[in-house]
Amino acid sequence: MLPVKVSEGVHWVGALDPQLRVFDIIMKADHGTTYNAYLITGGDKIAVVDTVKAPFYEDFIANIRSLVDPRDIAYVIVNHTEPDHSGSLARFLEDAPNAKVVCDRQCKNFVKNILNRDVDPMLVQDGDVLDLGGGTELRFIHAPFLHWPDTMFTYYGKDGVLFTCDFLGAHYCDDRIFDDLVNDYSHAFEYYYLVIFRPFKKHVLEAIEKIKDLEIKVIATSHGPVLRSDPWSYVEKYRSWSLKPEPTGQKNLLVFYASAYGNTAALAESIARGAREDGARVTVMDVASTELGLMIDRIEAADGIAVGSATINGDAVEPVWYLLSHLATLNLKGKVGASFGSYGWSGEAPKLIAERLKGLKLKVEEEPLRVNLVPTAEDLREAEEFGRRIARSL
Repeated sequence: MLPVKVSEGVHWVGALDPQLRVFDIIMKADHGTTYNAYLITGGDKIAVVDTVKAPFYEDFIANIRSLVDPRDIAYVIVNHTEPDHSGSLARFLEDAPNAKVVCDRQCKNFVKNILNRDVDPMLVQDGDVLDLGGGTELRFIHAPFLHWPDTMFTYYGKDGVLFTCDFLGAHYCDDRIFDDLVNDYSHAFEYYYLVIFRPFKKHVLEAIEKIKDLEIKVIATSHGPVLRSDPWSYVEKYRSWSLKPEPTGQKNLLVFYASAYGNTAALAESIARGAREDGARVTVMDVASTELGLMIDRIEAADGIAVGSATINGDAVEPVWYLLSHLATLNLKGKVGASFGSYGWSGEAPKLIAERLKGLKLKVEEEPLRVNLVPTAEDLREAEEFGRRIARSL
């Protein structure tokens, strides 16, 4: 794909990866992704912002060569050293031998370990300005833990372009490049936040505070569409998703379950009924049919969770483990946890869930509630009492 003009002094020179379906082992990429890199030619000196994943280097350097001689490039800005942005840095420095690496102090050792040699980078601090000549400057804004400790933003004030690396990105590949030209990708945008940035809400809000007074016409991310249609609306989405949930003033319990034949579901409803009788606000959710983001949001605001699963092949079922695997980055210390489930002949699932909840720092005081096959009336009464005891401990 040829370069795309972003502004008078900026071109997109990245690469498309439409066939990708899993990113970094854990993330779905149903619509592929892009590796966005940018060439700044608005000053006397030429700069590149980020490179691309190593297998896509030829696309990247071909785009640059169609605009400038790589030997004329003075700087390569490394906003973040994750290999999908820096994997081709070594080859790029061979083709652009006069380019000085620019990064923050946290990034220096990462760069050295990527290249396995010392390139003596130009280290920039928060607020530093790099003069490209011709009235063109780049300002650097440290944005640590968005989502690595080395992350920074680069601001090209002349054209109002903010290069944010992963921040505000999405795994969504479309050769039309701009958000106002591609199809609706809001689900991919939110999913990207959920998996990558939700654990760093505090840092999201700090970064937004740093950029709030900038004149921003375009947000040039490192994945997905370039944001030129009301870019602040995307910032506001991140802000709203990162704000702490307001306390309700009422004990709040979530009851999650995965049920093969309705038996574990019946226990979930009885636990909820008992907890409500003890004054708790209770929401029951089927983990197999509820959006992950909704469950995570509710967990952050809850005082406790009870998680139930049928036992299949001596284990809890996959939807339950999928939910639990996304809780490690939440602050769960002090929240109450409990487990339950119906089983056929072995019944390990509730015990395994309880151990996982303990590992996540939840307060697990109740022994797992286990019922063989179809709950009796007595079993359901015991489940109600189980719910009351959980509610009292919230």
